[in-house]
Amino acid sequence: MRLIGVGVGPGDPELVTLQAVRLLREAGRVFVPVMDLAEQGRAEATVRAHAGHDRVERLVFALNERDDARRRESHWDAAGERVADWLRETGGTAAFATIGDPNVYSTFGYLAATVRALLPEVAVQTAPGITAMQALAAAAGVPLAEGMEPLVLVPLARGATALPAALAYAQDGTVVAYKGGRHLADVVNAVREAGRLDEAVLGTRLGLPGQSVTPLAEAVEAPYLSAVLVPGRRDARGGKL
Repeated sequence: MRLIGVGVGPGDPELVTLQAVRLLREAGRVFVPVMDLAEQGRAEATVRAHAGHDRVERLVFALNERDDARRRESHWDAAGERVADWLRETGGTAAFATIGDPNVYSTFGYLAATVRALLPEVAVQTAPGITAMQALAAAAGVPLAEGMEPLVLVPLARGATALPAALAYAQDGTVVAYKGGRHLADVVNAVREAGRLDEAVLGTRLGLPGQSVTPLAEAVEAPYLSAVLVPGRRDARGGKL
């Protein structure tokens, strides 16, 4: 029996790898994360663009829960138990579709840990997917990193306090901030104080209809799932080699 975390990219069905499509089509069950059983999530919408079968099942996760650990973990437990039960009953292969990459800030890690605890014999694999920072760099027409530049990725769901340190560490390298929409004013201030506001861009609804890439200096609001790209400072071709 196998459990495979399948990265399905930022939401655009065209940004899904051939490997991911094959695994989604072949899996005995494709589990997808949602906040409400009555609603289709981004991962499910992407899956259904490629897998026409009826083997898709929704699992509820408290995806926006940051403070109530008991509530958050109760969903991890319930989801893991459901997947373990299916694997135990069928001995087959289950896929879990996750936005972006299953090894980058993904719900899959929590699910896999729960299933492993219940079924130590399960084989766990992952299929990589395109991340939001790659999609943003492509949409903005800016290389994500060059030469010896560091690339720092920092999550800002709990606030922008980590951003100044990331900008200081990267210096002339690239910094990407995820999930900072609720703290946009603090994000803008931190990037401005680092002297890098002119080059920074904000991406929203990446890979979805209504995708927007705008200068961070012009941003006034942003959804939770937004991304900020502060590109490395590059003075000449190959200057960072």
